[in-house]
Amino acid sequence: MASSRSSSHMPRPDAGIPDGLYKERDNSPARYRPMRSLPDVCPKEPTGERRRLCNGPSVVPEHDRWTVYSSKVNLPAALNDPRLAKRESDFFTKTWGLDFAETEVMPSFYLPNITRDHFTPYLQEMAQRERIHERCKTICPNKEDVDAASSITTTQDKSRAELEQVPKIFMKLDFALEDPATFNTVLPWAHFNCSGGKSSRDMASSRLLQEKLSHYLDVVEVSIARQISLRSEAFFHAMSSQHELQDRLQETQQAIATLRGRTAAVDRVMCQGPLQALRTALTRNNCVKLHNKLKLMAAVHQTQPTVQLLLSTSEFVGALELISTTKEVLQQELQGVHSFRHLGSQLCELEKLIDKMMVEDFSMYARSDLNRSLKDEPQVLEKERLESLVFGLLRQRKLGFLDIYGDEMMLAAKATVAQCVAETVVHIEDIDTEVITKLADQMRLMTFPQWFDLLKSIFESFLFFLQRIKATLNVIRNVVLEVLDSQQKGPLLDEAGPGPSESIQGPTVLQGEAELAYLTHEGLFISDAMSEARQQQQDQSSTGACRGLQGPSAPCSTDTVGRDPNSCILSDHMMPSELELSRVMTSLQELLYSSSDMSHDRCVKVLTARAKDGSLERLSSAQFVCLSQAVEAFVRDTEEVCGRRSVSLRGALQSQANRFVHRFHEERKTKLSLLLDNERWKQAEVPAEFQDLVDSMAEGRITLPERKAPGPENRKPTEYLLVNAEKYAVVGTVLLLIRIFLEYCQCVNDIPSIATDMLTRLCDLLKHFNSRSCQLVLGAGALQVVGLKTITTKNLALASRCLQLVVHYLPLIRTHFETKLQPKQHNVLRHFDHITKDYNDHIAEIAAKLVAIMDSLFEKVLSKYEVKAPMPSACFRNACKQIAKMHEAISELLPEEQTQMLFLRINSSFKLHLKRQLARLGVVNDGGPQHGLVVVDVAFYTENLQALRSLEQLDLNMAEIWEQKR
Repeated sequence: MASSRSSSHMPRPDAGIPDGLYKERDNSPARYRPMRSLPDVCPKEPTGERRRLCNGPSVVPEHDRWTVYSSKVNLPAALNDPRLAKRESDFFTKTWGLDFAETEVMPSFYLPNITRDHFTPYLQEMAQRERIHERCKTICPNKEDVDAASSITTTQDKSRAELEQVPKIFMKLDFALEDPATFNTVLPWAHFNCSGGKSSRDMASSRLLQEKLSHYLDVVEVSIARQISLRSEAFFHAMSSQHELQDRLQETQQAIATLRGRTAAVDRVMCQGPLQALRTALTRNNCVKLHNKLKLMAAVHQTQPTVQLLLSTSEFVGALELISTTKEVLQQELQGVHSFRHLGSQLCELEKLIDKMMVEDFSMYARSDLNRSLKDEPQVLEKERLESLVFGLLRQRKLGFLDIYGDEMMLAAKATVAQCVAETVVHIEDIDTEVITKLADQMRLMTFPQWFDLLKSIFESFLFFLQRIKATLNVIRNVVLEVLDSQQKGPLLDEAGPGPSESIQGPTVLQGEAELAYLTHEGLFISDAMSEARQQQQDQSSTGACRGLQGPSAPCSTDTVGRDPNSCILSDHMMPSELELSRVMTSLQELLYSSSDMSHDRCVKVLTARAKDGSLERLSSAQFVCLSQAVEAFVRDTEEVCGRRSVSLRGALQSQANRFVHRFHEERKTKLSLLLDNERWKQAEVPAEFQDLVDSMAEGRITLPERKAPGPENRKPTEYLLVNAEKYAVVGTVLLLIRIFLEYCQCVNDIPSIATDMLTRLCDLLKHFNSRSCQLVLGAGALQVVGLKTITTKNLALASRCLQLVVHYLPLIRTHFETKLQPKQHNVLRHFDHITKDYNDHIAEIAAKLVAIMDSLFEKVLSKYEVKAPMPSACFRNACKQIAKMHEAISELLPEEQTQMLFLRINSSFKLHLKRQLARLGVVNDGGPQHGLVVVDVAFYTENLQALRSLEQLDLNMAEIWEQKR
């Protein structure tokens, strides 16, 4: 329910602000709701003219000032409830509406925002007095207050005592006589006689009950009257305030009616006359504009014949400019004219027709230019026609004309290849063009020299083709640059401002005439009016001439008019923007790049068609080198013409090179596998040509020597291969392996671009030789493959020596490939380090195998050794015999140093097994008979071992075999 804290009272002009009226407000905008209309509580205003005032124009709400209509709470409701007593909401809402309870109030614009800070000086001043006053009230209270308090207390006690006499049942909220229990409690029928007659006793009981109930009623009425008397003052005060408010509202209503009457008089006397004068002047101005419009319509009516005349002479740009100017006039000056309602659509259709004609003309030009004979000089065909077409297409923002040129360029490139093939096939009698119609089949029937000549002819034709495209695109680029330059000069001329003659132009000419001067002149054509206006600008005084060229809708520029007599004026707002022109420039450059890529793609198809049957893979190194050089030269020439290095042809050549390398590698790997599978691992004789090959490698020539004609003297093969004065006993497979990796090096010399692939393949070949030889020798695979009965120590030593020869040449091969690789590719050289490690590990495994053979032999022989006569014992004689046999097998194959190191390890193995056997037999170094017998056997072993060649200086140190004396 509304209260005094949510109501806003209208302040009187002659009264001060009452105390307690203002309260500190919250200024946040979220507290206040939008304004809503109040419910009509008072049906009639005090004056009786409420309907008339409400329907008239409102003067009070001007500038959003607060009025009584801005109040959100019914004023009588607020005055009738000053203390916010709790009442039943259904009673008030039924009378005053639902908006009465709990409604936010818009604060008054007349009331200032009073905060506690405004009362701070007063509170500080009165604080001391208040404290003294409160202390005095506590010490001696006021007599009147004491009497009043005592009387009120006495009255309240008396009233409470009287109310306590009333039974509690009457005070219950659910009191209802309809309830039988309640009814029987209030009217106890048990005291009455139920026999059916009325006795004197029953009469007395009913009378007593009636008096008791009347007494209870009197007590309640007295209590209610007492409560009403306590609140009477506030009630009458609220009623008086409501009457006073109604009087003030009536005065305000009368003031508003007076104000409205005076406003109507002012409007009648001071406004209607001047406004009529303004209307008359406006009518005259409209008539002048109408006359000018009619003149303009007469000029626009002649537009279509003029456009047809321009189209008959193929002046597309001039016709488009005239159409654009007319459309602009129709949209700005003649918008909504019924007689011209179809002219705009007709001009649009005509413009579309011109666009189509220009696109078709440009397509025909591109086709005729690109399909000309390539033998002519690469000059532009009909340069003026091309420039005119480009200007027109740019004028219409048809920026896709370069796509048309690109499509024609693709067709011309295909035709170039077909023409070259046809011209070549004519001179080849072996190819019947009537039977074999496909170009790819015809090219595959050619020999390599014939096909190579065809490829060079295609390269030459495409160079002429690219030069012609570049010349044409340069002409288009110059047109775009010219348009771009004219657009950049336009803003500079505008910033220069009007000249001295233009600054003196007076305001005597109407604005409508100034807008029409550039479009028409006494009903002539628009183009004639524009030409005459330019002529007047040059010949007449600046006042009249400048007036015609300064219209806000003038789309023309004098710079573009005098540029070319064959072209019409190019409006800046019709031409593409600088961003679009920049995109066209980028597209021109991309088109030149794409022409280079297209040429390379067509050459790739020629290369792929030839390589389909694998003929390019079967080329010799020299032939493949010639092909690679021709491709590289074509790539350099196209890069010089187009400024871009295309990668498709180079990539196709690289792909063919990879196939060539793959075939090259597979052939040699297969050959090496066959040689290894047939190798019996016996020492082979070394032909003289292989010795010469090794000698040339020692001199630093890592290439295959030229084949020499067989001479009269035939040098005999040698037993060993001499490498830097060191003998190498080898098998025949290793000799061919040396020639194979020289073929790899020779191929890298011829084609440096495949150095990485060749290195990878060579490493694979070397790994294959290492792994396969390990399977055949150490893994005893030769027993099944070749049919050897056993793998002897001689086979093992020979395999080790062959591996050592390969390891000797690995650094030389690595250095050769390092000179052919780019610095960023040197990381692939790490494969040689891995291969060297694998080979050395293989050599070490072979040596360990030789030692293991003797170790197992020693273990078998010495396990039967007994210290007894005769001496030397049979075990020692057998061991010395086996050692001599091994020495005989490997001494001729391995160098002295390796032989000594191997027998040192064999001797260590013999000492270990002898020491174990002596320990098992219990023989110690005690100088006894058994010790003497063992010394004799050891001396025999030492003498036999040192008697072998290259082992004379071998320190056997047999003292380690003895256990210490226990």
